[in-house]
Amino acid sequence: MALWDRFKESATNMQAQLNAKKNDLKSGAFRDASMAMCALVAAADGSVDPSERQRVAALIGTNEVLQNFPAPDLQRRFDDYLGKLTADFAFGKVGILQEIAKVQKKPTEARAVIQIGIVIGGADGDFDATEKAVVREACFAVGLNPQEFDL
Repeated sequence: MALWDRFKESATNMQAQLNAKKNDLKSGAFRDASMAMCALVAAADGSVDPSERQRVAALIGTNEVLQNFPAPDLQRRFDDYLGKLTADFAFGKVGILQEIAKVQKKPTEARAVIQIGIVIGGADGDFDATEKAVVREACFAVGLNPQEFDL
């Protein structure tokens, strides 16, 4: 099986796992950490192109788990986090990782945030090294082993 096919299968499995836990993923901390993760992955390479924004908008609109929250609220939070990263990536990343770390004490939410990062990272068909690196950092922020997610 080709690497991309394995990744697509893995992303599909992760999305199914997220959907199965939808009712457990309704906290404000999860909402904020999810949008922080989306912004971090979108800006991982130091810039955010329109296609990355579109992928996140599509995720917000179609992801069953994120439908627990109003889409305009999610979009606003994503844009706010993205603004912090584009103003000063290194400093913004510290704040973003702190936001993500707020779900550390809830393993279901922590895993879901990491899974969302992987789904967003692979949405364009290429989960590149910079995207993997920021998701790996997020794993450490929430106290999860990156190897659990093949990172």
